[in-house]
Amino acid sequence: MAKIGFIGMGNMGSAMLKGALHVFSAQDIIFTCPSEEKRVRISKEMGVDYAESNAECANRAKYVILAVKPQMYDVVLKNIKDIVTEQTVLISLAPGVTIASIRERIAAPVKIVRAMPNTPALVGEGMTGICYDANELDFAEREVVEQFFESFGKLVTVPERLMDGVVCASGSSPAYVYMFIEALADSVVKYGIPRQDAYKLVAQTVLGSAKMVLETQEHPGKLKDNVCSPAGTTIQGVSALEEYGFRNAIIKATDSCYDACTKIK
Repeated sequence: MAKIGFIGMGNMGSAMLKGALHVFSAQDIIFTCPSEEKRVRISKEMGVDYAESNAECANRAKYVILAVKPQMYDVVLKNIKDIVTEQTVLISLAPGVTIASIRERIAAPVKIVRAMPNTPALVGEGMTGICYDANELDFAEREVVEQFFESFGKLVTVPERLMDGVVCASGSSPAYVYMFIEALADSVVKYGIPRQDAYKLVAQTVLGSAKMVLETQEHPGKLKDNVCSPAGTTIQGVSALEEYGFRNAIIKATDSCYDACTKIK
């Protein structure tokens, strides 16, 4: 019996599978997805076995990861609801889908973990928020769940009521960061910097700045102030960002993201 089973193998599923292989053996993992061609290709590339159906995958794994879109949950849960048991740990990745709503659609009293990873998992720098009932999972099960998510990045454990906020903070926000990188690169291409150099300059700056926040544990505002010399170039740029609503645009984007989460059933 495999330890971890993936139902779904899109961008997020494949990123997590690659990360998991750094911690778990290929024999511990099984996956399935609708495309037979994709199943065969990924199996050859990753060296992991695949199942022919969602039910088979759930039957052959203890930790079952639902790496599918929210709109597919009704179908997938219907496929596996009579297969999973009280020993199964079901790991849901769908934004907005609550533990209670999953439990209503599953026959067995399964253990459920709700998680929100993000696409930087593909390069081992993912960020995942997770929640679960601590009384449901024993120590060994919690350890496996944490090992799994830490295999492709970092994790934080939060109460379920904060999970929609996690979607805003890290699940959806990589898109905003990519937009910032693209926009800043465009702005310096205008002054003659070759595009590939512009992407490298900006992306490395974003990476380094994020690392400064994490490693120094200084308040981001203080780190910003450290760059802003009196009457200097940086404070002029910061002033323009404030004038044109940079902070407000981010807050409004988060509000829209949060609202969208609350509408998912």
